Amino acid sequence: MTLIVHLLACAFGLGSWLAVNGLWVELPLIVNTLPEGWDLPSYLTVLIQLANLGPLLVTLMHKLCPGLLKETAVIYAVLTVGVLACVLLASFWQVTTVVAGAPHSTAFFILTFFISLVDCTSSVTFLPFMARLPAEYVTTYFIGEGLSGFVPGLLALAQGVGVATCVNTTQDPTGGGESWTIQTQYLPPNFSPEIFFYFLAVMMCVSLAAFCALKRLPRTFFELANVALVPDPGAPSASTGLDNPGLETNGGPLQQREADGTNPTEPSAGESNLSMYRLGFIYFLVVWVNTATNGLLPSVQTYSCMPYGNLAYHLSASLASVANPVACVFAMFFPNRSLLFLGALGVLGTAFGSYNMAMAALSPCPLLQNSAVGVALIVLSWVFFTGTLTYVKVMAGVILRDRSHSALVWCGAAAQTGSLVGSVTMFPLVNTYRLFKSADYCNTKCPL
Repeated sequence: MTLIVHLLACAFGLGSWLAVNGLWVELPLIVNTLPEGWDLPSYLTVLIQLANLGPLLVTLMHKLCPGLLKETAVIYAVLTVGVLACVLLASFWQVTTVVAGAPHSTAFFILTFFISLVDCTSSVTFLPFMARLPAEYVTTYFIGEGLSGFVPGLLALAQGVGVATCVNTTQDPTGGGESWTIQTQYLPPNFSPEIFFYFLAVMMCVSLAAFCALKRLPRTFFELANVALVPDPGAPSASTGLDNPGLETNGGPLQQREADGTNPTEPSAGESNLSMYRLGFIYFLVVWVNTATNGLLPSVQTYSCMPYGNLAYHLSASLASVANPVACVFAMFFPNRSLLFLGALGVLGTAFGSYNMAMAALSPCPLLQNSAVGVALIVLSWVFFTGTLTYVKVMAGVILRDRSHSALVWCGAAAQTGSLVGSVTMFPLVNTYRLFKSADYCNTKCPL
């Protein structure tokens, strides 16, 4: 039964960011078809953050009208919308209309907004629902959330997304003689984007089915989880559980652990003794990690990788999505709650992100452009950037899960706030001020 619940939690987490991650790994193919070209990622980041309307409303409802909004109803709704949006995306992703005198991917943008609405809202509904289960299933949920990037990444590798080659072509526009030019030719994928989007719809159905099964678990699973949770602020209790949870009485953790024969002076994994400063630091980590991973860096991934070739872009997008679930699994078997360690890991991940941002700023002529070392560095930098910050995000979620239900709700709100700040910062830099310049890998000439 325990194994089945772990599988269901993992499958449920799969639907959290599956559709948005699927769009990102498909970008090497889509970016060459839709009229926005290399600017498409920056448009996506803004659309994703506009979808924060969903989690904002959910968070406000939790704060202003506690108990009125049913999380399960919201989860049913967002997963159903996710399935429908993926199906419609398969049919209409190439439809364009003229806006302000230029063609734009209106259908793609509209459906991306609804997909993003689903995934953003999952941040403040999926995790609080999982908090009803024992803590080990929360980590399994994070593995599923990581797989929401890994599974589309594997599919993109099988698809052969965005593989290109440089070919010599002849031109004779005046009939006076032939001239040779080098052009970038994209090889056809092994299967179409339509099939890719239908696959995403199937995976969303799997997540919906897993949630339905989790809802029907015996009550004992949910009752076991509630023993370890610190009550939400305002709930009747002999103590707030913030500064000295070991002194709780009336059937609280102290009495429970005395009955179990454990030392009541040592905090258990299920209790929270976080000071306000430490709690603030954890939320700061959540905000910053999501600012970097969901806002700042995704907007410029094309500019940092494409000058090294389509293979570098393809590998960085796909392997970075693999690093996400690997980091979640690592957090499951090697958890480290030390805030000093998590802060140091956050600094390390920021260093990798800074390298990626620097290479984007140097486009179309980044460092070591014509070297295999340069390709390896940019791919590895994206992998370690994603992996290190994902570990920090998972451990922050685990720590806050042990604090209270509302702490996880605010964790999701902090994550979306960081994502919003990052994307709003990058959009004008990419699309208005044009600080990042695109390159044609086959024709751009850079000094050695």
